[in-house]
Amino acid sequence: MNAESTDVFVTHRNLLFTVAYEMLGSAADAEDVLQEAWLRWVDVDRADVRDERAYLVRIVTRLSLNRMRANARRRETYVGPWLPEPLLTTPDVAEDVELADSVSLAMLTVLETLGPTERAVFVLREVFDFGYDEIAVAVDKTPAAVRQIAHRARSHVAERKSRSETTQAQYERVLRQFMHAASTGNVQALMDVLAPDVVLVSDGGGVKRAALRPILGADKVARFLTGASIDVPVTLELVNVNGAPGIHILLDGRIETVVSAVLEDGLIAGLYAVRNPEKLARVDTVVALTR
Repeated sequence: MNAESTDVFVTHRNLLFTVAYEMLGSAADAEDVLQEAWLRWVDVDRADVRDERAYLVRIVTRLSLNRMRANARRRETYVGPWLPEPLLTTPDVAEDVELADSVSLAMLTVLETLGPTERAVFVLREVFDFGYDEIAVAVDKTPAAVRQIAHRARSHVAERKSRSETTQAQYERVLRQFMHAASTGNVQALMDVLAPDVVLVSDGGGVKRAALRPILGADKVARFLTGASIDVPVTLELVNVNGAPGIHILLDGRIETVVSAVLEDGLIAGLYAVRNPEKLARVDTVVALTR
């Protein structure tokens, strides 16, 4: 180990974390991958490394692929829907529209429908703009194969992602309306901010109360939300979640739920509520994401 190797790794650490997080949807797994990547990096003869950024991303990609394949088996026994681990992000993430879109809970949920190699290729190409030759080395495929995988993954994601463009100000206005309606238990007020075909996905991991299947339709979602309220008063805070305004729901000062939303035509078309305590360990600490 030497100071120069450490400096290089630290310089690229936020990028490497972002790459791993986008591939894994888990900050805990991303941190584990970075620890493994660091241990490999310190043993590398840097005289053989032409592009340190690309080399480090290659290490992280390969480790993330291994982790993705292992996670796929574990998630077969997960109780209820699996949602990505939410992060409290810095305001500058929202300023990079493409980065904010790529780390949104909605996009990360779509990426879960890709296979490990497809997801790695999509992330490296579409989010981080790596060349096909560089990606080919990272995923152990030919450049021609990577082009085909990228095209297939791009089409798959395009069919499933929201096409709405919403400003930060619009997000904040609608979420404040939603928070007021939810905190007062006003079903009609909730209905006024929900799209008719809204979908609510909640992740309790079998530990916290959550719907075991997505809830569809404004009426059912509104009634579920008001019915899920408890007698103990909760606090709702507007925060930056994965590059966009989101909500922290606190009980006795502790974050119990993190909510992220998808807006279409000024209404909430999707709600993602993460309640699994294992996924809330980092939601009170701001995380720096970067490309």
